[in-house]
Amino acid sequence: MAVLDGCEAKFKTPVPEERTCPQCGKEIEVFTVKGRVVEDAVCECGYVIKAQEPDSPMVEKKEQ
Repeated sequence: MAVLDGCEAKFKTPVPEERTCPQCGKEIEVFTVKGRVVEDAVCECGYVIKAQEPDSPMVEKKEQ
């Protein structure tokens, strides 16, 4: 089914990215989708970069 994914597949594939640990200054490899961290990344010093909530394409209607 990959042939049918088209251009949208590139937005679903996690991309490795280097970020600097704010605690010790070492580089940490994190995986992102559309710039958001998709899984927790732990530095050697113990600092954790938490995963962020994905963008939701669905918008819920509020009851009035």
